[in-house]
Amino acid sequence: MSEMAIAADIGGSHVEFGIVREDRVLIAGTIEVRKASVKAVLPQLEAGIRTLLSKPDIAQHEIAGVALGICAIADGTGPVLAANGKYEDAVGFDFARWSENNFGLPCRVENDARLALLGEQFAGAAKGYDDAVLVTLGTGIGGAVMLGGRLLQSRGHRAGGVAGHLGVKWNGRTCGCGNRGCAEAEASTSVLDAICRELKDFSKSTLATATEAIDFHRLFDAADAGDALAQEVLDRCIGVWSALAVTLIHAYDPQIIVFGGGVMRRHEAILPRIREYVSRHAWAEPGSVKIVPAALGSSAALLGALPLLRRRP
Repeated sequence: MSEMAIAADIGGSHVEFGIVREDRVLIAGTIEVRKASVKAVLPQLEAGIRTLLSKPDIAQHEIAGVALGICAIADGTGPVLAANGKYEDAVGFDFARWSENNFGLPCRVENDARLALLGEQFAGAAKGYDDAVLVTLGTGIGGAVMLGGRLLQSRGHRAGGVAGHLGVKWNGRTCGCGNRGCAEAEASTSVLDAICRELKDFSKSTLATATEAIDFHRLFDAADAGDALAQEVLDRCIGVWSALAVTLIHAYDPQIIVFGGGVMRRHEAILPRIREYVSRHAWAEPGSVKIVPAALGSSAALLGALPLLRRRP
């Protein structure tokens, strides 16, 4: 009989949660995050999970455990080790006790991008590949690396998981991590508004009329309408993501790079240019590295639940 799991992806703006059976999400829900704190979010998550468990077609005795993805550094077995401005109270929190007390189930906690890569390799775009890299483009830039069919693991639990903090410009913008010129500091949603407004011709752009922070949806719309400044910024961002792809190829020699995150709603305008850049600049055999969009969307981390629970500590 196939197993089920409770899964949750705890992000900065919302929490996706659900019950999965093998490679299918049986039922799911979403929680809006008003404060990135586990003390604020977990009571809502508990209530949401209990609602799902009450459904008549959910056989609770088949549930193997609880798997949580969170935008922080975790060791994949229990504790969260470090956070970068979000969910600081997750560090040292006893998720195993929380899960046992509320659901009578074992619990594992993993970085959200690493859990998503497990999902994509189990049931999505990276299925069939043992050496894979995931890059998520959104508010920040996340990443995960799998080599030989296992998530890359290091003593400090950062190996392969800080793609957004690889340098692409040695004298670039200061990043929240303390480095300069990180990919996240040069081409993520969190800095996009500032990058646009710092350009000297910003006042001539249609983006100057924006009353809210400029995001990639607005940037693409403006570029599609012929806005020169929007196209300049978009070219810059694609250039950063392309340079990041080459760095990841040189560092990890993957068979495939999967790009995910909200920005990939426009993957047809982004990935061909990244592939072309990689073909010119990466030290790799032509066509040896596939560059593809994520297949599972917001379900990726949820579908990484059973692979995480089955993984040996």
